[in-house]
Amino acid sequence: MRDPLSDELFEAILLLKDKEECYRFFQDIATISEIKALAQRLEVAKLLEKNVTYTTIAHKTGASTATISRVKRCLYFGADGYQLILKRLAKKEKVK
Repeated sequence: MRDPLSDELFEAILLLKDKEECYRFFQDIATISEIKALAQRLEVAKLLEKNVTYTTIAHKTGASTATISRVKRCLYFGADGYQLILKRLAKKEKVK
């Protein structure tokens, strides 16, 4: 996955300053369906971390069991990206 084009994309994302800029950039660079799919996967990861059942997750998010399985595999055996962001999100929620 690592290549100069991906590096440039991630550098661009890191330059975004707030949620409004994220909405503007992602609206231009991705389809609404792609953005919704990414958001859905993050929600699936949050629910899996709380040990919610596949059936409940599928009902609550609309994700297929294949998507839930893929997210679970990444959550526990991936590059720890989900773990990283879920910890930061939890820390941010505690501050609120």
